[in-house]
Amino acid sequence: MLVAFFRALILYAVVVTGVRIMGKRQVGELQPFELMVTIMIAELASVPMQDTSIPLLNGIISILALLLAEAVISYITLKSERARTILCGSPSIVIQNGKIVQKELARLRYNVNDLLEQLREKNIVNVSDVEFAILETNGQLSVIPKPQKRPVTAEDLKLSTRYEGLPYTLIMDGHIQHKNLTKAGVDINWLLQQLEIRGLKPEDVFFAYLDSQRNLQIEEKEKRR
Repeated sequence: MLVAFFRALILYAVVVTGVRIMGKRQVGELQPFELMVTIMIAELASVPMQDTSIPLLNGIISILALLLAEAVISYITLKSERARTILCGSPSIVIQNGKIVQKELARLRYNVNDLLEQLREKNIVNVSDVEFAILETNGQLSVIPKPQKRPVTAEDLKLSTRYEGLPYTLIMDGHIQHKNLTKAGVDINWLLQQLEIRGLKPEDVFFAYLDSQRNLQIEEKEKRR
């Protein structure tokens, strides 16, 4: 029983490490060869996890071999456009100037219902409102509405805007995030001073962050009986 338990933990650690090495993509954003590697890694990990008669090293070596192959292919596709086209395919225009490109849908075996569903997910009701719709190599649909159907921006109204930076988390569940203090360009003395003005200590704070306008926002912990 303990052997199976520790084998499962070791394989879990190997698979998690492998997925981290592959990058920060979601399943829906993976290229075909990346999705295949992910499925195969899960399958290879489950076999020695269930069958303790199979040497654990065999499963680990197989997983590492797939990760190596994925890393090599990723590097090749990064450097070679031709290899990238062969392995990943190329984007396809399925709507152009408000008209569905029927030949392209037929070639991709992509039906109209799926197209309309993805348009609705992007708050597009009418096909005629679309300038271009492009089916990307990962299966996602990119939609470019016609100019008159796009949301109005500050640039359209000729309004000046001020710069907005990234928000930085400074305290999370009572713990000061020292790395973020440095990134935000403030020090711990400033933070403690701001907390003291509000009569708080770091352990009293559930969440505190410096917003995009450089204002400190603080949410106190709920008082528990």
